[in-house]
Amino acid sequence: MTSPSIDLDTLFDREGAIYMGARRDPSGCQVGLFGVPYDGTTSFRPGTRFGPAAVRDVSNGLESYCPQLQIDLEDLAYADLGAVDIPFGAPEPVVAAVHRATRQVLDLGLKPLMLGGEHSISSGAVGAVAEQHPDLVLLQLDAHADLRDSWLGARHSHACAMRRCLEVLPSGQLLQLAIRSGTREEFQELAQTQRLIHHRPDQDSTTLAASLRQALAPHQGKPLYLTVDLDWFDPAVMPGTGTPEPGGFLWPHFAALIEVLQEHQLVAADVVELAPQLDPTGISSVLASKVTRSLLMLLSNEGNQ
Repeated sequence: MTSPSIDLDTLFDREGAIYMGARRDPSGCQVGLFGVPYDGTTSFRPGTRFGPAAVRDVSNGLESYCPQLQIDLEDLAYADLGAVDIPFGAPEPVVAAVHRATRQVLDLGLKPLMLGGEHSISSGAVGAVAEQHPDLVLLQLDAHADLRDSWLGARHSHACAMRRCLEVLPSGQLLQLAIRSGTREEFQELAQTQRLIHHRPDQDSTTLAASLRQALAPHQGKPLYLTVDLDWFDPAVMPGTGTPEPGGFLWPHFAALIEVLQEHQLVAADVVELAPQLDPTGISSVLASKVTRSLLMLLSNEGNQ
């Protein structure tokens, strides 16, 4: 039941489109989906502020049933809480607003699923989830390492997303899957910390699943947060993102990841960096919406506790 002390209208804009099959009332739900339409620190091509709306708009074009997971959204209870009410301008107040909103979602007894927006917002959500789960493990899908301490004078740039997440992650447990772009210093850090899960897109999805399963094995039973920067996918299938990076991954790789995540305790996730206006075909938005559908199912599945 929704707590009478929690007024969702104070943090969320409840108007606008809603994700396929979602409710506005979180009572009885397992997952709370919300959007953060922000792209104030994008370093190349802006437009991720339109991402959450695009994911919702195209969701009704998907089937509610997933043959891979053998789950139907019609059998699940999840709420679309709307868009976080964020200020214009600097990223710090936005991250703080995301933190408050995520904490409210958790206080409702829901698992948070955040739609971005750019990657700088993730530290707000990760910090709130880590307060409830101090042993939280963070898994990053991304083309870029995002380990800079600052970029163009901004410490909360999307280029610094994982550096800021590490500062609010008590466990310090960050796994970075198949990063393919970054500075020399970032790759040196990836090697020294052994955070990088190695995989090349020319290797098949079975190899990816085996590598991820091995990396997650020491964390079995621990709560897991998955952050999906959509530029992890190859620009051939995801051109609608602000910083595309050739040499990326396809849907079978993501499907292999989903198979592995079924074995773990996924407690929260985000899907970020969709810039839909950069892809006039709309295929990028469809892919982002299908990623969202898979994560809704994983988070809602009672077996994934």
